[in-house]
Amino acid sequence: MHNPTEEQQAIIDFARTHTENLCVNALAGAAKTTTLEMICHAVTNIPILALAFNKRIADEMTKRLPSHVECRTMNALGHRVWAQACGRKLVVDTAKMGDIVRRLIDELPRARQGEAWEDFADTLRWLRYAKRDGWVPDKWIKAGTPIVFARDWLESFDEEPTALQYILIDGAMTESIRQAYEGNIDYDDQIYMPVIFGAPWPKYPLVVCDEVQDLSPINHVMLERLIYKRVIVVGDPYQSIYGFRGAVSNGMCQLVKRYSMYELPLSMTFRVPKKGVERAKSRVPQFRAPEWQIEGDINHLEPWGPEHIPDGAAIICRNNAPLFTCALRLLKAGRSIKLVGMDIGPGLVRIMRKLGPASMSRRDIGFALDNWLKRELAKAKAEHVVFEKYECLSVLCERGDNLGQAIAFAEDLFKRNGAIQLLSYHKVKGLEYQHVFVLDSWRCPSKWARPDTEEWEQELNCIYVAETRFKETMTFINLEDFDA
Repeated sequence: MHNPTEEQQAIIDFARTHTENLCVNALAGAAKTTTLEMICHAVTNIPILALAFNKRIADEMTKRLPSHVECRTMNALGHRVWAQACGRKLVVDTAKMGDIVRRLIDELPRARQGEAWEDFADTLRWLRYAKRDGWVPDKWIKAGTPIVFARDWLESFDEEPTALQYILIDGAMTESIRQAYEGNIDYDDQIYMPVIFGAPWPKYPLVVCDEVQDLSPINHVMLERLIYKRVIVVGDPYQSIYGFRGAVSNGMCQLVKRYSMYELPLSMTFRVPKKGVERAKSRVPQFRAPEWQIEGDINHLEPWGPEHIPDGAAIICRNNAPLFTCALRLLKAGRSIKLVGMDIGPGLVRIMRKLGPASMSRRDIGFALDNWLKRELAKAKAEHVVFEKYECLSVLCERGDNLGQAIAFAEDLFKRNGAIQLLSYHKVKGLEYQHVFVLDSWRCPSKWARPDTEEWEQELNCIYVAETRFKETMTFINLEDFDA
């Protein structure tokens, strides 16, 4: 650990000498993990629970923190609590919900199975939402403590499941809970089951939680279950970009009010060069860089080509489709690439398989894609989600002479592990690179976001996140300026 800055010292002193709850507003690259470590080394007279954002961070912090600190992810802690509550050895089955839904579809009248299979992936998405938001099916309502009820839950979305999907959701959740009591769980169950169905939670005199701007409703309830005396949270409200994934709107503000937290800043970045800090001040005026920080370089490049992108660099974009196109062009030029965090990949491939036979010509693929778009738009409330999938599919289906070749190429594309990383604004959060290339920056804010809304604010946060990832250079490029 380095010598603490004035801000870090103020946080350490407060944690050690006060008993109030504390919220640390930590900006991009402001050494929040190191500050958390300093807190844990300073507060030595009580057991501490440190909640980490993911397993990688939890493992790293465990090596660095003193023995009176227990470092866990929320999933790992929930897993342990539920195992004790149900008295079973738990088995994590990642295919659990898919298997349940398949069995339910097979039990439907044959006339309804086609519609159910067509919406299979979408139904699984709704089931993830149900667990994330703490929804409970009627059969288990008396056994659990729902966070949200059916009517309120569905009204919170821009879209809603079909009547058949709702039947499958209710049936799948009912069966999933029954299996969880027998020890068969998935990752979502690790938090859903102990929070909703009353497991006894361990209590800690001090709970420290990171990345709190990203917590979902069920994460907020879990945190409440753990707090015995005091809580210290760390986060950056300007890095709140996961509202679409269920993060609580203005979650940090809610925590500050709920637990009467004192607030302290962590505003000096140890990552972003001075030019990047000055640029980010339009969004975050209190952002600062130390005197010794390098100036860095921000420029616009046109035209540009594969030779301008060094190995180890990141190309980031608000949308995935331009990244796919860019990846294909770099591959054609002989460069090695990696699409990072592309969890949409398998879903896109599934849609491609449903377009028709492997022998389908490129001309017929175009017609099939247009028909898919019309069907999806007819039942969607959030049109922008459908259009972005369509744009991605259009790029992927351009490869090869037929659908089979296009699918094979798409599967290969998502498996590549090359030197140049391509990722979206949402996936670059938490990462840093010496050299960052921002592709088609005009795409953010999204044309679908309305000014003066929470969605618009999250778009502005996306820009701040994207433009604070570089340590040396940030270069703005446009796809239309690519020159091989």
